[in-house]
Amino acid sequence: METARYNRQIILPEVGIDGQQKLQQAKVLIVGAGGLGVAVLPYLAAAGIGEIGIIDDDRIEVTNLQRQVIYKSSSVGKSKVLEAKAMALELNPSIKIKAITEKLDSKNAILLFEHYDIIVDATDNLDTKYLINDACGVTNKPFVYGSVYKFEGQVSVFNYENGPTYRCLFPDESNEVKNCNDAGVMGISVGIIGMFQANEVLKMVLGIGDLLSGKLLVYNMLNNEQQKFEFSKKAMHAVDLIAFENKYSSVETATIEISAALALEQIHHPEVIFLDVRNADEYPKITIKNGLQIPLDRLESELHQLDVNATLFVFCQSGIRSKKAVEILRNNNFANAKSIAGGAKALDKIDAYKVFEIL
Repeated sequence: METARYNRQIILPEVGIDGQQKLQQAKVLIVGAGGLGVAVLPYLAAAGIGEIGIIDDDRIEVTNLQRQVIYKSSSVGKSKVLEAKAMALELNPSIKIKAITEKLDSKNAILLFEHYDIIVDATDNLDTKYLINDACGVTNKPFVYGSVYKFEGQVSVFNYENGPTYRCLFPDESNEVKNCNDAGVMGISVGIIGMFQANEVLKMVLGIGDLLSGKLLVYNMLNNEQQKFEFSKKAMHAVDLIAFENKYSSVETATIEISAALALEQIHHPEVIFLDVRNADEYPKITIKNGLQIPLDRLESELHQLDVNATLFVFCQSGIRSKKAVEILRNNNFANAKSIAGGAKALDKIDAYKVFEIL
């Protein structure tokens, strides 16, 4: 262990050599490489957390630089997590950093979380916060929550040693909360809250201090006032693996699928494209207005044919390959892509002469 680097914290009685070894053995995953994530990362890296993962599929934009202060102007357009990894290793080359250039979702969350000891929520998306909570419940991992709205920030620790969860405090998923893109934010705000989050991680690893488990810290940047609100665990909000899979498989299906009838109702919309990902020799033939055929095995190489802003209704023979196609499209920023449930077979059952417009 490189004791000289960590000398100023090792001499603290609450840390010492034993504490530094705990930090070196810890594995922490940061979800999000935006304002909160890049405030948390340098302090965990500098403190000597042995392995840090950071997951985000986003790229750096010029509007990020006002608050995501580890990124340079020359980094615009580059992967956030790859740039964050490079910065952290410059700061402390003795630790391990894993950059994960993916979006956290129900397909990768459980496997990822199982590898780490602590999860840090550095997101500004409400759906992702519930996903983090539920995946932490399944994997029995604690997570450190942070959130910023204008000049106010919140910090808490959820699911620590069977303590209260995010759902215990925020049970209603239907709440609409604006993120910083909509409401605005001062850069210093995410920095302060991110450092609070890093502090909770270090306290948890070292086993010192009073964690914010069952407590919500609310900090106001304008008057430097802070308040703590206590809350308790509610058994009704526990999530197991079966409940997790049932919930998120149904959510994802609803998100990526559309019925043949509903899709055809939009046939006359100028921005709608019906994308056939079958091979050219497959039947039934579907001749339809705004139709385009790109076999699935050529889709990634022919994305240039498609307008990224178009509404893409994708179909195959029965609706299986089209889901894979939608996944490819969404991973390439085609946000308005949906799979037609039942595929060409479902389309063929609808009276072509009433609904289809023959080319």
